[in-house]
Amino acid sequence: MTRIDDQGRPEPPFAADEISTLLGFLDYQRATLRWKTSGLTSEQLGATVAASQITLGGLLKHLAFVEDLWFSRWLHGHERGAPWDTADWDADPDWDWHSAALDMPEALVTLWTASVDRSRALTEQTLADDGLDRLSKRTWPDGDAPSLRWILVHMIEEYARHNGHADLIRESIDGTVGE
Repeated sequence: MTRIDDQGRPEPPFAADEISTLLGFLDYQRATLRWKTSGLTSEQLGATVAASQITLGGLLKHLAFVEDLWFSRWLHGHERGAPWDTADWDADPDWDWHSAALDMPEALVTLWTASVDRSRALTEQTLADDGLDRLSKRTWPDGDAPSLRWILVHMIEEYARHNGHADLIRESIDGTVGE
């Protein structure tokens, strides 16, 4: 039975196998981002704190990109899909962050949710076929390839780091606090 906290997030299991634990923590981090970005206007999603240019809208779009990057592009070797395939990454390596200011809140949430859904499906497929030890189709220049296990841990780290940014930004917008 999955426990749901006061913010509607699924609690990671307290005692489970490796796969359930990794997926539980990743889903908890994803739900934290959803909580921190929910119910905001375009102006609020574009708010920054202090000298940082990070916005909640930018976080949604960046994490949508990172979901597709690791699970679709790296793990399965797929080419970039929309909207990543039409971005001029050479002109703006941070296009995902910068272009979010042009997107409506609903579009950002839809983009992120669709990326998460694709990642979940690709993860389920990989787990059924090869398990956590499956190496990605893409490799680093030296030929090394990360495993699904590494990708899951990396994604937990990616979300946890950015959820720290989201905490600060959301608190500055409306006082909402909490991990």
